[in-house]
Amino acid sequence: MGKLIVTDGNGQVQEFALTKERLSIGRHPDNDIPLNDKAVSGRHAVVITILKDSFLEDLDSTNGTTVNGRTITKHPLTHGDQITIGRNTLKYESEAGGDDDFEKTMILKPGQFGTAFESQVQAATASAPPPTSVKPVLGKLRVVSGPNAGKELELSKALTTIGKPGVQVAAITRRADGYYIVHVGGETGTKRALVNGAEISTHARKLNPGDTIELLGTQMSFATV
Repeated sequence: MGKLIVTDGNGQVQEFALTKERLSIGRHPDNDIPLNDKAVSGRHAVVITILKDSFLEDLDSTNGTTVNGRTITKHPLTHGDQITIGRNTLKYESEAGGDDDFEKTMILKPGQFGTAFESQVQAATASAPPPTSVKPVLGKLRVVSGPNAGKELELSKALTTIGKPGVQVAAITRRADGYYIVHVGGETGTKRALVNGAEISTHARKLNPGDTIELLGTQMSFATV
């Protein structure tokens, strides 16, 4: 069970355990986390918790919600996230705490989400060049923002799927001439990841060293070894 540590504009600190599936945040006193701040909307944001995963959603508030300095509409929370609402700071701490591994929260294991999702991944990656017997270069992702900044993920497999199903998913395929990234989820529906600020599509795009990938509010830099 995660929690939010709330520090208001006067430096007062309170803790709120995420025991409910839906926890409301706002200026009205009947919110689960009431914030007595004129810069906060009456119904400002909500935290939705499903099993061990928590998601923050801004409810079209007047002044917006930021996580780690970036304005968000929806954001999957990770340990250490700093949320700013008005003059209030809310720090998210997950149940596993600092032992959370970037790979456990970002990388999707084959078969983890059923055959329908696996079929989506296979269909999405079909646009990448076919594998060959030529030994490809080795690539890696380096996290450059958020609480996992500095962590690296080696892309040693033929297929690496990253993200959260139903929220944002991308697949990275390893081929003889390099790495390709593609959106998983069809033409409509889930929000797409960005490469150098542009949305990826359902047609595989080749990654170049130095490319910046943004997924689930996290920025990662692609490099080859």
